[in-house]
Amino acid sequence: MKPDEKTFKKLFPHLARELELSEHKVDIGSVRSDVKTGEKATSERFVHYEPDVIDFIRRCETEEQAEEIISFMEKRGEIEKQYTEKLRKQLKEKGVRSFGPRKEESYYFKHGGQMQT
Repeated sequence: MKPDEKTFKKLFPHLARELELSEHKVDIGSVRSDVKTGEKATSERFVHYEPDVIDFIRRCETEEQAEEIISFMEKRGEIEKQYTEKLRKQLKEKGVRSFGPRKEESYYFKHGGQMQT
């Protein structure tokens, strides 16, 4: 039995709102009934890819957010002091977009590419 729209909204208000707004859509390029074939077709472009500090900075909207990323990675020892100073200088003089265009949400899913099967 399929519930009517009113019942659905009452039972699942948040889900109904998400469906109405259509903000979080995910395109489905294909459907595979065979799991092995589907696994082979997954994104290969970013397999084993480790984002670096620039990748994280490119997700930032403000210079303050970028500074937080730099400080965090410096504190964890993931970037050298000399490189940290160079990043901060570029951030201060040229701004956050000097590191590249902003990487949107789901960037790696959207730009991952597909393996050929």
